Amino acid sequence: MNVVVMKFGGTSVEDPAAIGRTAALVAGRVAQGKSPVVVVSAMAKVTDQLLRAAEAAAQGDRAGALAISSRLRSRHRDTAAALIKNHADQVALVSLIDEKFDSLDEILRGLAAILELTPRISDLIASFGERLSSRIVTAAFREQGVDAAHADACEIIVTDSQFQKAIPQDDIIDKKAPEKLLPLLVEGKVPVMGGFIASNEAGLTTTLGRGGSDFTGALVGGALTAEAIEIWTDVDGIMTADPRVCPDALRVKVISFEEAAELAYFGAKVLHPATILPAVKKNIPVLVLNSRNAACEGTRIVSLAPHCKSPFKSIAVKKKLSIIDVVASRMLMTHGYLRQIFEVFDKHKCPVDMVSTSEVSVSLSVDSNNQLPLIAADLSKLADVKYEGKKALVCMVGEDIRGQSGIAAQVFNAIRHVNVRMISQGASEINMSFMIEEDDAEEAIRSLHAAFFQEPDAAVFDVEARSTVHSS
Repeated sequence: MNVVVMKFGGTSVEDPAAIGRTAALVAGRVAQGKSPVVVVSAMAKVTDQLLRAAEAAAQGDRAGALAISSRLRSRHRDTAAALIKNHADQVALVSLIDEKFDSLDEILRGLAAILELTPRISDLIASFGERLSSRIVTAAFREQGVDAAHADACEIIVTDSQFQKAIPQDDIIDKKAPEKLLPLLVEGKVPVMGGFIASNEAGLTTTLGRGGSDFTGALVGGALTAEAIEIWTDVDGIMTADPRVCPDALRVKVISFEEAAELAYFGAKVLHPATILPAVKKNIPVLVLNSRNAACEGTRIVSLAPHCKSPFKSIAVKKKLSIIDVVASRMLMTHGYLRQIFEVFDKHKCPVDMVSTSEVSVSLSVDSNNQLPLIAADLSKLADVKYEGKKALVCMVGEDIRGQSGIAAQVFNAIRHVNVRMISQGASEINMSFMIEEDDAEEAIRSLHAAFFQEPDAAVFDVEARSTVHSS
């Protein structure tokens, strides 16, 4: 059985036209003799609106919360009506949608009464997007001749009880996924399930965090030992830089798991940072593809990528960061000092992106958030503390920077007009990162792209696309 997991993002299921394209892509895989398992996100922007409704209710704005729910109900009903022409099937689907929204409205009313939005309730409300989209997509597939069957993600993806960013229990998922999905595949059906949502062992709804639908796809792919995991989005693949910043950015044809994971963590929005991990464990290739341009080969992520003549594969940027400076005299002579600093970040569950130390100071970069004053207050018990926001981390990734002399000089010569605050390379042989002012980020990326991607390796980058653009 040639199992392929096809994950479709919010823009790939945002309206009837997009869902129609998705159905055609899945039908194409079936025609090729593949056995697809489909994972879908909520329709575009739905999760954001659900969380806004939850926040409104928690602030006592019951009418505002229910108004958001009403608009979402209409959008889902209209989408169902446009996709399903058989009257009985349409009535059944619309009835199911109404049932889900009746439940959501009941939760919102209760929330408006107690005025407390807990992580557990937030996950329950956020889950409605995928619960609805997976049902609509299943019905739409059947309408278009794909023998689809809905599978409940909450019965397959089991996590711990860390609501809003739950950790999957791999051993349980490795049992549940084949148990729930293989019988459907054997019958020739196409299972359709929501991404992002899960449940703990007690059956309470959890979520994998924003962007978690990619993670769901990879977890299912790993559990089924799929031949490939396809991440369908609205871009042609991983690019050498953000095309909105660098119009001449190139598609990366092939990249290693290690490189892709670094890019995902440091700001490349095409992939969820955790997506790669289940695929790496079983050496399953991941393909990033464009549902609006199915003819494009996208980006193939594999265990060992071919050698590249260019030192870097891509430039990512992570914005809205802050630098925290912790200064104390003779710091490094005090046993346990660094441990005490990191215990503060652990206490506040605040991940650190970059660390730089000297004899008397430690500088750390973190996501800007409302915990910073509390973190600074705890750190001030150890040393003098100051922090600054509006910083950006620029990350240049490529396996071929390993052991190359002079690369750092070339990088910093290209951005010699930009003030660099922190530098990191030693922690990873494939990643050179530095912190700059957020306002300088786009100029720095353009300068670096011009310096390192003028003569791209045609075996690794889509050089033909650039030639086509320049000739037209």
